[in-house]
Amino acid sequence: MTKEVLIAISGLQAELDEEEAIEVISRGQYYKKNGKHYVTYEEMDESNPGHLTKNTIKISADQVDMIRNGQSRVHMVFARGQNNLAYYNTPFGQMLMGIHTREIELYEEEQEILVKLFYSLELNYSHISDCEVAIRISQI
Repeated sequence: MTKEVLIAISGLQAELDEEEAIEVISRGQYYKKNGKHYVTYEEMDESNPGHLTKNTIKISADQVDMIRNGQSRVHMVFARGQNNLAYYNTPFGQMLMGIHTREIELYEEEQEILVKLFYSLELNYSHISDCEVAIRISQI
């Protein structure tokens, strides 16, 4: 895969009787190191127009790390069958996130990588939603 890539992150968040879909598409940089895939990209900070959030995604077969650095900061760890905690730092304060990853699916091809995450999300020890996220990294 080339260094320049297109990243498409789509997700479905199920809360009670409602489902909310999200999608982010961005250009980014890809590299592979020690058997792990890395993608970095920037996106506009919705809470602070004109500022960028720098994102890094680190992918292996059994763990995905998503790191956001900007006005809001968080390092989320998705590890198959594990519960992990993350502090989500925002300009308005800090929230404790609990992530229980049920499954990680990784599909690798020469010009594309697809990762699917299935997890439950808690905020301050209260169940918020069940989530599905797909991360597609494609050669430009």
